[in-house]
Amino acid sequence: MTDRTVAGHPAEEPAPATSGTPAQAPERPLVPLLTPREGVPPVLTSIDELARAAQALAAAEGPVAADAERASGFRYGQHNYLVQLRREGAGTFLIDTAALPDLSVITEALHGVEWVFHAASQDLLPMAEQRLFPDRVFDTELAARLLGMPRVGLGAVIADVLGLQLRKEHSASDWSRRPLPAPWLEYAALDVEVLVALRDALAERLAEQGKLEWAHQEFEHVRLAPPPPPRPDPWRRVSRITEIKNRRQLAVVRALWLARDENARSRDLSPGFVLPDRAIVQAAKACPRSVPALVELSEFSAKSQRRRAPMWLAAITEALRLDESELPSLRGPRTDAPPQPRTWAERDPAAAARLQAAKDVVQELSERLGMPLENVLQPDALRRLCWDGEATRSVGAAADLLRGRGAREWQVEQVAAPVVAAIAALPPTTA
Repeated sequence: MTDRTVAGHPAEEPAPATSGTPAQAPERPLVPLLTPREGVPPVLTSIDELARAAQALAAAEGPVAADAERASGFRYGQHNYLVQLRREGAGTFLIDTAALPDLSVITEALHGVEWVFHAASQDLLPMAEQRLFPDRVFDTELAARLLGMPRVGLGAVIADVLGLQLRKEHSASDWSRRPLPAPWLEYAALDVEVLVALRDALAERLAEQGKLEWAHQEFEHVRLAPPPPPRPDPWRRVSRITEIKNRRQLAVVRALWLARDENARSRDLSPGFVLPDRAIVQAAKACPRSVPALVELSEFSAKSQRRRAPMWLAAITEALRLDESELPSLRGPRTDAPPQPRTWAERDPAAAARLQAAKDVVQELSERLGMPLENVLQPDALRRLCWDGEATRSVGAAADLLRGRGAREWQVEQVAAPVVAAIAALPPTTA
């Protein structure tokens, strides 16, 4: 068993895994995790400091705990401003990525070493900007999902498994700020303080439930995942865009979104900080044709927006002058994805029947395996399988389609055969 005496506080042993069903037992008191064992380390900002950290990490033992802090909601994009690393025998290192943008020396020092993350998919792509490329990954959030834990945030998982209370009050702070306040640095160091102990305990539970190999497949899938392709028409993600009812108004949304994005990028600010989505929708619905009319709108009446009102009005005016043929479609761009399932019964009753049968299978597997439906199989892969009737005629064809949509081998083994059998048992359905 892992030694769970952390920061001078002996944590109680975790309750046995129950496939996601919390045991009916008295709630145990949590031990606050207040201070890093070796204190808060200094922030590394020089090449020499980085080289010494790399040497220490290379000479240490076991997995390396890794985390990063960003400035979402304050700065443009999802860039790291602080990277935290901890390895037994070396201690914790806090690295200022604004001063040290190239951390490839760390990648070289940790060749072959397992990196432990919580929600690795959020950290790996930004870390690649700093040339940090782990050879192996253990993701404690994914592990918690496979174990069916009811809450999978880092603080909740640490509390459940290690009996420790982790503070999370600075997770949404502006980490681009310099100098970083001392309480923030303490928070950052604590985020990796017990990550390896958590990894060991979760690996133990995964092995007990026969899911450890599945977990390794999941971790490798996350590690090797390519950057997502550019989203078509990203402006369509404006919140409350469903309130827009005609193409002219939609053109105004697009024009304002593009103007906001360009302005935010040039100023390195979060787009929502430059102009909130609700302001875009309000302007699109009103379609003002002058600066006075624009600043009469509540979302544009503040001093900061009044100052930029001519820029916003120029975008609106451009949209209002577009020819009808240049207006965006209300339906959005065409993709190769199947239609929304709610339309299947009318468009293709046979496909709707296949989908329902497949959903029943995945629901039963979810309950039996003790994990969320989406971790048994991604909903998009299941929909594509059922929309393509030919792929459900044999286990081999279904398996090939699922692999092509990114399903892991353990998922294919669990899902393909029972789904094909369930669909084969359906009565003939006429369109």
